[in-house]
Amino acid sequence: MWPAGRERTARWVERSLPAGTRVIGGRPLRGGWTSEMWHLETVDAEGTRGGVVLRSLVREFFRRHAPGLLGREARVLELLAPGPVPAARLLAVDPTGEHADHPSLLMTFLPGGLRLGSRDGEPAEHLDHRLRLLARQLADIHRFEPAPADRPRTWQAWTAADRVRVPAGTGRPEVWRRAVEVIRRPPPEPSAYRPCFLHRDHHPGNVLFSGPPGGERITGVVDWVETSTGPADLDVAHCSSALALLHGADTGLGFADHYLREGGRELAAVPADRLYWYLVDALAFAPDAEKVAAVWRGVGRPDLTPERAADRLEEWLVALLERFDR
Repeated sequence: MWPAGRERTARWVERSLPAGTRVIGGRPLRGGWTSEMWHLETVDAEGTRGGVVLRSLVREFFRRHAPGLLGREARVLELLAPGPVPAARLLAVDPTGEHADHPSLLMTFLPGGLRLGSRDGEPAEHLDHRLRLLARQLADIHRFEPAPADRPRTWQAWTAADRVRVPAGTGRPEVWRRAVEVIRRPPPEPSAYRPCFLHRDHHPGNVLFSGPPGGERITGVVDWVETSTGPADLDVAHCSSALALLHGADTGLGFADHYLREGGRELAAVPADRLYWYLVDALAFAPDAEKVAAVWRGVGRPDLTPERAADRLEEWLVALLERFDR
């Protein structure tokens, strides 16, 4: 079951489970790119079968940042445990890799699976149903208000104007130049928005669904390592970017309307501010969105080739500039 060299991790997991519970099998999970994820099958002393999920940070970049990433996720899972957001329950965390072979977090298993849409398209009402669920769930997350001492860190940008990598073969360099210039200015002042609790990585690849197409329900929200405090616009922008890559720019642009209809917070009233939040998110995918497209190809979207992902990212920038650059 375990890959070679994971003996310490196996022993740590066994020690972290409730007394009398042991691991009887497991399989790697797909759908993420920051972590190695495993679904471990368990059985307790009474013979009842169950499961847990193990997240391990094995790539060197993420290992270096593991204490902050896993420590933050552990704290967030503890905060969310008594509330209505369908998040896993924390079982154990080893943020430095002191006990396991890699920095790791152990949590309860959530049912359901990813629904990224069909490679051949799907009825519009099926996609619309999931969009409404995604928007409603995000609005619920933004309504969660931890005590002041428990608020997550202030949001951080994942790119900056001088770090954006423009695709070498683009036929529209002026689009990239205009987009980069937007995020070269300082972000909107905190006085321009009411900070809230952000998932910070809310998108279809981090939401689990159960049920038939067109009648799904959300059974879990995962990946809380980047949870932050900041403007609701930023979470809306990130989910919109992912939807634009998966389904096209029109779908991305429409997500904010779903969010507002489902009871979300007021978004920035100034078009320039809306554009900033959208672009500071979208440009973090540059130059081609391949880092997420490669993962999505492995979980049911082989149509998202590197070329198609790159084209959709550029089309997303064009759509945003046309809508908000006034």
